[in-house]
Amino acid sequence: MISLFKPYMPSLPLMQQILESGALSYGKYTQKFENQLREYFATPYVITTNSFSSAISVAVASLGLKWGDEIIASPMECLASTQPYLTCGMKIKWCDVDSERGTLSPEALRRTITSNTKAIVHNHYCGYPGYIDEINSIGKEYGIPVIDDGIECFGSRYKGKLIGNCGTDVTVFSLGAVRIPNCIDGGVVIFKDEELYKKSILIRDCGIDRNMFRDELGEINPECDIKLVGYSATMSNVNGYIGLEQMKNVENLLQSQRKNAEKWKFYFSEQSSYIPVYCEGCEPNYWIYGILTEKKRETIVMFRERGYYASGVHINNNIYSVFDGVSECLPGTVEFNRRFVALPCGWWMS
Repeated sequence: MISLFKPYMPSLPLMQQILESGALSYGKYTQKFENQLREYFATPYVITTNSFSSAISVAVASLGLKWGDEIIASPMECLASTQPYLTCGMKIKWCDVDSERGTLSPEALRRTITSNTKAIVHNHYCGYPGYIDEINSIGKEYGIPVIDDGIECFGSRYKGKLIGNCGTDVTVFSLGAVRIPNCIDGGVVIFKDEELYKKSILIRDCGIDRNMFRDELGEINPECDIKLVGYSATMSNVNGYIGLEQMKNVENLLQSQRKNAEKWKFYFSEQSSYIPVYCEGCEPNYWIYGILTEKKRETIVMFRERGYYASGVHINNNIYSVFDGVSECLPGTVEFNRRFVALPCGWWMS
């Protein structure tokens, strides 16, 4: 059966050398990887972290969000996207999604914002970009920062621009095993604001300013004060090297997935009972190929019988008691979750 997800791993000719060098923590390969990401996204304000959860934690702390603050998020996000906000002590208020694409509904967002809202988390569902201009405009109108959750959408484009360089305050990406690029684990944070970026460098490293942390003898410098609460969240040299090698293949992998999407699109053009997920003016990375159907379970079974591992992928998070069991009516979420099916579209398909 053709799998829905599959990790890609390039040749790693220097891996053994790096493992034996002793230089395993944040180092030159991580820095080179970050520089390559800066070139790719055409922005200088990029950092990497050791996990996607750490990326969210660093983003939250950099924005000055505090324990007990209320944020707005989509219930259709992956748990890996929502749980970190709980561990940071945030209260999540769910916003309904567009029933045709699974991303935040701008109209519902306006209804959901309160005087307690401190941030808006905008998830781009399964690699399909959401209403970025509209959501960012609402955030600006209310003076609320927007975090683009790009857990599954590295390489997706919105109106010709890569997500990560669309004017959003902060963007986070996952570099987990089934993502592109795959660093086995890791995260990326991109800032629009230089001051937040500089702050994040300290926060991801226990608040330490490495330029003055040690004196001329290599001893910890008592003159170096620690003013920010931070994390041990720097990416290792090993993961950085993997990322560096992955970037050599990213565009080829994405183009392969987009070619597969064209084949699915042609197939479904003759299948009236299925509606491909569509985002006007957008170019998804096709982490999966999404369709809407009135017979979700039957469709999943049918495609699996044909050798394609179909799946609903995510389920609406607002059903979980860990989120205080909030069960308000979200009609767009119910409708999207009822109809959405994901099909394999990855680079591994012939």
